[in-house]
This record gives sequence, C-alpha cells and structure tokens, in this order.
Amino acid sequence: MRRTGRPGERRCSEGGFAAFVAAWRRELVSRRAFLVQAAASAAALFPFPAAADKAAVATPARLDSARWRTLAAVQAHLFPATPGSPGAADINALDYLRGVLDGPALDDDEKAFLVDGVGWLEDISREQTGAGFGALDAAQREDVLRRVARSSAGQTWLANLLLYIFEALLCDPVYGGNPDGVGWAWLQHQPGFPRPPADKIYGRL
Repeated sequence: MRRTGRPGERRCSEGGFAAFVAAWRRELVSRRAFLVQAAASAAALFPFPAAADKAAVATPARLDSARWRTLAAVQAHLFPATPGSPGAADINALDYLRGVLDGPALDDDEKAFLVDGVGWLEDISREQTGAGFGALDAAQREDVLRRVARSSAGQTWLANLLLYIFEALLCDPVYGGNPDGVGWAWLQHQPGFPRPPADKIYGRL
C-alpha cells in the first residue's frame, strides 16, 4: 500500500520507535557486544541483501546530490563511528542504499517512500530550525529525528534506513557494503564459504 502524508501528520505514541532509537543510541557505548548478539538474527531476517543488480532496473533513484548528502548525514547520526568501531561511511552504507533504490528488490511505492522521506525530513528540519538537516549540529539533528519518529510514517522511514545500515554492515562486500569485510572484522565474524562471485549474486541468477 502506498504510504501518504508527511511523517509529522500521522501521530503515534512517544514510547514506540523514539524509545527504540534512544535505546539504540545508548547501546553505542557497547555497540560491538550488542551487534554480535543481533547479527545472527539480522542475517536470518535478510539472507539476500536488497542491493542486488543496479542494471536490473531502468529507472534510477530520484535523488539529487543534495538529497544524497542529507541521507548520508542521517546515516552518520544513526550509526556514527566511534574509536575502534566503524560508522555508516566506513561500511559504505550510502552506496549500499543507492543499490537498494536502483535495484529490483523494492517496488515503486517502497522506493518512492524512501525518496519522499528525505523531502519530509528537510521540510521538518527547516520548519523546526530554519536550516536543512545537513547544516545542523548533533543535538539539533537528534531533536529533528525524534520529531520525525513521533509519527507512524516517520518511524517506518527511520526503521527502513536502520535496516539497510544493518545490511551494509553484514552483507558480503560484493553487494556494495561492508568493504574489505570491515563489519565482519569488527564483529569478529567469519563469513561462510564459498563467497558469491559478482556474476552469481542475488538478482543476477
């Protein structure tokens, strides 16, 4: 079903996704222990990464460079680098998301929802602070994302972004995320063998 309306227009309880995001932020103090426990469950939830074959879909992702920078800023806030652990940029989360939006795994409504969410976020950011999301400091970004998370559509949008960050962290590098196995090394994970060659990945079989 096509989701409609800006995230701020569909309210939900404060205790839902906002509480989850707050817990996620607290867990960053000991992210490795948290993700070691979560990795097996996450891998079961998405055994085949969504970023499959960029050539499989004719319509490219409908985002200009400014919107991509906004998405990169959101990812960096949700999954920042800390000493000894990678952040969103280190695991190529943005390139992985490009593959998701250009690939065949999502239908047009799902892609439109992810794309439209960037515009919603920028509208809320400018309404609340007078500036675009990328120009905000960490505290302002946190406040804007918490406002986004107060709506059901906003919760879903942020949850999707977190899902694709997890996928970029855990996937085989052939899918565009986790370069040189940086996520695996951080989690002390030994990948299965044989690993997929580029011409045998999901979406090309």
